[in-house]
Amino acid sequence: MMPVVREFTLPDLGEGLTGAEVVRWLVEVGEVIAVDQPVVEVETAKAVVEVPCPYGGVVTARYGAEGEEVPVGAPLVTVAVSPEAGAVAETVERPLVGYGVAERQPGARRARVGAKATAASPVAVIETPVVETPVVLPVISPLVRRLAREHGLDLAKVTGSGPDGLIMRRDVEQALVPVSVDENLVPLRGLRKVVAEKLTRSHREIPAATCWVDADATALMELRAQLNRSAGPKVSVLALLARISTAALARFPELNSSVSEDGSAIVRHSAVHLGFAAQSERGLVVPVIRDAHLLGTEQLGAELARLTESARSGRLTPAELTGGTFTLNNYGVFGVDGSTPILNHPEAAMLGVGRITPKPWVYEGELAVRQVTQLSFTFDHRVCDGGTAGGFLRFVADCVEQPGVLLRQL
Repeated sequence: MMPVVREFTLPDLGEGLTGAEVVRWLVEVGEVIAVDQPVVEVETAKAVVEVPCPYGGVVTARYGAEGEEVPVGAPLVTVAVSPEAGAVAETVERPLVGYGVAERQPGARRARVGAKATAASPVAVIETPVVETPVVLPVISPLVRRLAREHGLDLAKVTGSGPDGLIMRRDVEQALVPVSVDENLVPLRGLRKVVAEKLTRSHREIPAATCWVDADATALMELRAQLNRSAGPKVSVLALLARISTAALARFPELNSSVSEDGSAIVRHSAVHLGFAAQSERGLVVPVIRDAHLLGTEQLGAELARLTESARSGRLTPAELTGGTFTLNNYGVFGVDGSTPILNHPEAAMLGVGRITPKPWVYEGELAVRQVTQLSFTFDHRVCDGGTAGGFLRFVADCVEQPGVLLRQL
């Protein structure tokens, strides 16, 4: 009996996404694949994921060249499956259990049936392949799978340290230590490559400038302690800084903007979608709080906590990583005082906050020990001049030193 040809289309990879760019094909036409084997690596916003195919058989065609965007619902690959498997597929739709949960058998990717076919057209006649049953390994993260594959590491030999034996990135890195050939060579791939390209574009296209000021944060810390003595959710320093940022942008709305793609106009944004820098297993990410200007301090705190936890667990969606109009960067959590960060393209401004630490300070005419922080403000000089930037930063510093200033914004 002739094989049954199944078409696999690009699934919806996240809320609001209409397509994804092909980064790298993981299979060739004529190759035997297993059920749930990743067939292509695609990029959506800052997320790079492997997409597994729900059919096992022989790849007869691929659609989309590397670097080309494929719309959601458009064909990715066609697979010739055995008639028995085809009959099952008619009545049972196999769900995609995450991206890249099932691990293919070693060597399965290079298996061939007959001569290599072209990528544009399916194979006319192909013998029914014998597909081995895939080995399901406790691996959720596609980044962990890719790291192991790039170093030729068999995940079946790795013991996971996560819940229920889940294989984590640290497990793969530890397993790679004794077999690493060149520890000084780190390939620039995946998320790191996407971030590098975005930062390079920002540095190349945006004439950025930075100003900074020291501020006495003693009153702000006292306000936080007072708020946290009452019933209700605890208020973080970052939540207070987020509220100060939205108040400052209400006074200086020209800083909540970006320059158009062709550089001919300034785009003023009516809503504040506040991004904040967060560390995750994948590296630095910038989750976005939608409509932050409409939220109070407690609501901002709740969103910050939710998105931070999602970042740490690798559950941020592409929609939660895009669309920011202004970024808050709290690099003080790393124990440093100052920074001149690169703007998050295409945003026009970023507020940086250093550590809050006891320092000598002249307070009410006398030398005292106060809780001091350094604030920095990096801005696109095409959007505003130094007077506007200085006014914004001075207002933020005033709110840090005298939190009651915020009451005048309500």
